[in-house]
Amino acid sequence: MNTLPEIEKRRAYRALSEKKVPNDVVERIMDAAVKAASCANKQPWRFVVVNEPERLEKVKEHLASGNYWAKLSPFIVAVCTRQEYDVQASEGRNYAFFDTGMAVGSMLLQGVREGLYTHPIAGFSPVPIKEILQIPGDVTLLALVIFGYPGDVAGLSDKHKEAEASERSRKPIGEVVGYGRWPEAWEV
Repeated sequence: MNTLPEIEKRRAYRALSEKKVPNDVVERIMDAAVKAASCANKQPWRFVVVNEPERLEKVKEHLASGNYWAKLSPFIVAVCTRQEYDVQASEGRNYAFFDTGMAVGSMLLQGVREGLYTHPIAGFSPVPIKEILQIPGDVTLLALVIFGYPGDVAGLSDKHKEAEASERSRKPIGEVVGYGRWPEAWEV
């Protein structure tokens, strides 16, 4: 296939280096995020860049145990939105989450282009992190995106060492793409 190299290269790597990411790189990553497509140009995403060492360490204290590897990250982005920031489409379709996801996708690919590992996570305690980052209670903290230069796999669990070296796996296109209608094969 002829997909973008950044799409081909991006995967959920965990072996990070603690090497600081220069501010100009962080800015390019965030610029890519804010240039994402957006329904009615509402731009419902809000990102909190966490790279100041003291606050970063406080955030890392609230990561799930399975995300131990993320404690080496030199910067993390908190991904937030409010439902009212975006279009409320028919049948309860809240576009804020979709649009914010598109912005995160752009952020991830720019990070790969910059030579970083980019890994969004859901394993964290949102309430204390929202307090640390002074995120209002009615804002949804959707995810944290972990960034870092490639590092040594030695600090990873055996399971994660194996994952780092494994082939990237994706479902075949036929399992997730239908043409013209919903495939009968998708019904279980």
